Amino acid sequence: MNYFTTTVAVLGLSASMAMAQDIVLPKQLNWTAYDTGSAGYNQAVAIGAALQDAVGVNLRVLPGKNDISRTEPLRQGRVEFSATGVGGSYMAQEGVFDFGAENWGPQPIRVLMANNGGAINLSVGVAGDLGIETYADLKGKRVAYIVGAPALNVNTEAYLAYGGLTWDDVERVDFGGFGASWTGLIEGQVDAAFASTNSGKAYEAEAGPRGLFWPPIDPNDAEALGRLQNIAPFFQPNLASVGAKIDGTDGYQGAGYAYPVLTAMAATDEDLVYNMTKAMVELFPAYDGNSPGIGGWALDKQNMKWVVPYHEGAIRYFTEAGAWSDEAQAHNDMLVSRQAALMEAWEATIASKPDDLEAAWSTARREALKAGGFTIVF
Repeated sequence: MNYFTTTVAVLGLSASMAMAQDIVLPKQLNWTAYDTGSAGYNQAVAIGAALQDAVGVNLRVLPGKNDISRTEPLRQGRVEFSATGVGGSYMAQEGVFDFGAENWGPQPIRVLMANNGGAINLSVGVAGDLGIETYADLKGKRVAYIVGAPALNVNTEAYLAYGGLTWDDVERVDFGGFGASWTGLIEGQVDAAFASTNSGKAYEAEAGPRGLFWPPIDPNDAEALGRLQNIAPFFQPNLASVGAKIDGTDGYQGAGYAYPVLTAMAATDEDLVYNMTKAMVELFPAYDGNSPGIGGWALDKQNMKWVVPYHEGAIRYFTEAGAWSDEAQAHNDMLVSRQAALMEAWEATIASKPDDLEAAWSTARREALKAGGFTIVF
C-alpha cells in the first residue's frame, strides 16, 4: 500500500469513527419492508450494511407480504421503523381500504425520509409474450390482486383507469403477497402485476421465459392522467432511468411516487428518530449506489411538503441541517391536524356501533375532512 492509499484509508476510518460518535442508536434496530427481492427490501439491506460498517448497528429487516403485515409490527412497537409505500403511510393515515377495518382506523403515522429519486417508476408490468402495447390492451387479461395490500391494488386500479378499464374488465387473480404475484407472472399464472421498475422480481421477469414490458404513460394525455390521479392522487408522470428493461436505454415514460418511505409512529421516541434520520443523511455516501434507485434517499431530494407529516425527531434534524422552512412547518402542522380530525371522526364512528361500519365511516370521514377544510381523497 502506498502513502496515498494509506492516507485515504486512515481518513475514511476517521470519518467512520466521527460518525459513530455522532450517531446514537441502539445496537439492534428492526425495520419492516416489502418482500424479499423487492426494491424496498434490497435498499433496506444496503442501508443496514452501511449502519453496521460505520456505527456498529445491526439492522434486522423483516419482510412483510402486504401493508397490514408491515404496519402491524410498527403499531405494536415490535419494530422501530417501516420502509413502506403509500399503503403503510398514506392509506394507513387515511384509514381507508384494509385500514378501515374495525381493529385499525386512521393511524398517527410519521415520516422520517423517503426515496424521491425519480430514477424509477412504480408501474404495472406485463408479460412480454402477450404483445401488449398499452394499458387498454389489458382488457380480458389476468391481473394480479394482492390480498391485504390496498396500496398495490389501488395503484393497479389507477393504471387500469388510465387505460379506460376497471377491475370488471380484467380477470382478477389473487395472491398472498407481492413476491408471489411476480412469481405468478413469470410462471404464467397471471399477465400483469404492479412493482417498482427496479424491483428484483421485475429483473427476474425480464430474464424469464415470458419477458417483461412496461406500457407507457403519455404525460400530455390530460384525460387519461386525470383518470389515474382520481384514484391515486400521489402519482406524477416520470421518466425512469433505472429498472428492468430500462437500464441502458433512453428511459421509460411512466409514473411514480416516493418509495420506499421510512416511517415511525407519532409516539416513537424523538431522539431515536432524530438519530435514525441523521444516520440516513450522513451515511448516504456509504450506501449510495449499493442498490438500484437508492440515490433518491439524498437529502436534497426530500419533499418536505408531502402527504404524510414528518416526525418531530426528523424535523429537528432537518432544522439543524438547514433543510426545513416555515412553509414546511405550516404544511406539517396542517397534516397533523388532518390526522387528528380523522382519528376523532373514527372514534366517534366506532362509539356509535353502526350496523354497517364501512358505510358509516365513509360518510363520517368525508364529513370530517370537509368540516376541517381538508382535501377529500378516496
